[in-house]
Amino acid sequence: MASERPKAGVGVLFNPALIDFVGTHGEALDYLAVIPDRCWADPGPSGTGRFRELAAPLAIIERAALRLPVVLHSIGMSLCSAEVFDLAYVENLAGWCRRFDCRWASEHLSFTRVGGGHEVNASLALPVAYDAELLELLAPRVRDVQRRLGRPFLLENNVYYVDFPEQEMGEAEFLNRLMDETDCGLLLDLHNVHTNARNHGFDAESFLHALDLERVLEVHVAGGDEMMGFHTDSHTGPVTPEVWRLLECVAPHATQLRGVTFEFHESSWPLLHAAGVQAQLDRAREILGSCAVATAAV
Repeated sequence: MASERPKAGVGVLFNPALIDFVGTHGEALDYLAVIPDRCWADPGPSGTGRFRELAAPLAIIERAALRLPVVLHSIGMSLCSAEVFDLAYVENLAGWCRRFDCRWASEHLSFTRVGGGHEVNASLALPVAYDAELLELLAPRVRDVQRRLGRPFLLENNVYYVDFPEQEMGEAEFLNRLMDETDCGLLLDLHNVHTNARNHGFDAESFLHALDLERVLEVHVAGGDEMMGFHTDSHTGPVTPEVWRLLECVAPHATQLRGVTFEFHESSWPLLHAAGVQAQLDRAREILGSCAVATAAV
């Protein structure tokens, strides 16, 4: 029923170029997505003084949180690392969820860290092979993270530039099984879907139809670049037109959708400025509004 569907809002993934925008265009935002890892220094499990908070970025987030709901989008959990399950990181993230009364928190379905003793950090969300072994590793971790956070926990579908040979499952099947086994939500990054479809020659809409879209709580939209025959997930400039079309495809079926988040790299501010960011938010809100009208008419 239409009355049971939550009202979805629009937000932006905070970066340093948005300091003034958040202060002057707060009415354009329904929430602010924050990468908490950019607000602390962490030498890693073998170091001392983990999660030392950085005063300047923290002050910005604290001011914004007085006016806007905050959601967390972490990048350092490395949930899919075989030898690493950093519970200290999870507990620190849980503390931030309570501190800012976050509506939900999310991480990438990927890994960045290798090694249980002397760690190596790739500083990049590396893709994983979709097989039963990973599902068996991941499911109890996801359930544990959800319990510790005490609020919805979402995993983001990853971008990948090479295929793993002889995977046991396709990406959509793996995501559906993981969500069924753990009751976690999906942060559906539509630019990642578009990038993978372009680079690997599959139909993006068919992929989306294979997903359990009722598990989608948040959507990411972004732009990208063409480079050496690849479409890259560079978060450059305005949202790619194809991604807007994918949002139009997804929104009517994502009955639990709570937010559409525009993300861009701060180096793209000269391509966007405040007017460009506002235009992306307006377009996302327009699509959500059309979806709401169509749903109410059913």
